[in-house]
Amino acid sequence: MSQVNLLSPPSHISPDTARKLSLKAPLILSHPPTSSLPWPLSLLFSRETPESWTIHENLFYSSLRTGDETSARQILERMEARFGDQNERIITLRGIYNESIAQSNADLERVFDGYEKILREDPTNMSVRKRRVAVLKALGRTQDAITAVTVLLQNSPTDVEAWAEASELYASQGAWGQAIYCAEEVLLVMPNAWSAHAHIATLHYLSTASNSPPSLPALALSLKHFCRSIELNDSYLRGYYGLKLITSKLISVLSDSASASNKRGNNQDDDEVPIPKIATVKKLEEIATSKLGEIVRNASSGKTGWTGYDQAELIAARELLDGGGKIER
Repeated sequence: MSQVNLLSPPSHISPDTARKLSLKAPLILSHPPTSSLPWPLSLLFSRETPESWTIHENLFYSSLRTGDETSARQILERMEARFGDQNERIITLRGIYNESIAQSNADLERVFDGYEKILREDPTNMSVRKRRVAVLKALGRTQDAITAVTVLLQNSPTDVEAWAEASELYASQGAWGQAIYCAEEVLLVMPNAWSAHAHIATLHYLSTASNSPPSLPALALSLKHFCRSIELNDSYLRGYYGLKLITSKLISVLSDSASASNKRGNNQDDDEVPIPKIATVKKLEEIATSKLGEIVRNASSGKTGWTGYDQAELIAARELLDGGGKIER
C-alpha cells in the first residue's frame, strides 16, 4: 500500500487507501499547476503537465470517497477554470460531485433532470448517459436503469462498463440468463480479465440457489470460470473463495451417485457441458483451501508482498475456512 500514488491508483481503492490519498489534498491544492503570471510568461513558468490533471482527477475521486467535499469542490473548480465548464469530462465530474452531495431522492432527481437537459443538447455524451444509469439505480428505478443501459449499448455495443452494469442490474432482479449473457459480452472484449471470469462464475453459482437439485451444468460452468480466474491471477482471493464454495457444493451433489448419473443422462442436450469427476473436484477443493489459508495468514500478519487485500474479504475467507471442517470429504 505504501507504493500507491495519485498518478496510478489501483482500480479498486479500499477505504484506507482512499483516506491516505485524500490526505494529499492540502499539499496539492496549495501548489496550483498553472502560473498566475500574464501570458506569455505563464507559458514559460507553468508547472502544468498532463500528469498534473490526472493527479487532480484521482484526488477528486478519493476526496469524495472519504467525504472531503470541500477539497473535492476546490479541485473541481480548479479543473473547470483550466478546461472550461462545458468540457465533457468536467461536466461528468460535476455530475458525480452533485450525486455525492445529494442528501435525498429529491436531490438525486434534480441531478437526473440536469443529465436529461445535457443529453437533449448533446445526445452523444456517453459519460453522462452512464451517470444517468447510476442515478436511476440509486433511486431504485431498476427497470428504468436497465432500459437506459440497453439504449446505451445499442449506441456503443463494445462498452465493457455498460455490459458489466447491465449484468449487475439483471442479477439484482434474479434474471440470471440475461445477467450471464451480459457478463459473457464482457469476456468477449476482455477474455483475460480474471474479475470478469469470477463474476460470471458467481452468476452461474447463484442461478442454482433456488433449484433443487441444483443444475450440474451450471455448477460445472461456475467451476470452470473460477478456475480460469485463478489461472490468470494466482493470488486472487475472490477466485479462491469462489472455488472453495463451488467445490464444496459440487462434492455434496456428486456424492449422490444416483443423482449425478441421472443428471448426466438428462443434460446431454444442455450444450454438452462436461461434468467434472468427484476426484477432480476434491483436489481443487484442497487447492482452494490451502491457498486461502496461505493468503489469510500472510495478509493478516502484514507479510511483505501480501498487502493490499480488502479486510472484509479476509474476514469472509477466514470464516469460510473455519466452517470448512464441517464439510465431509
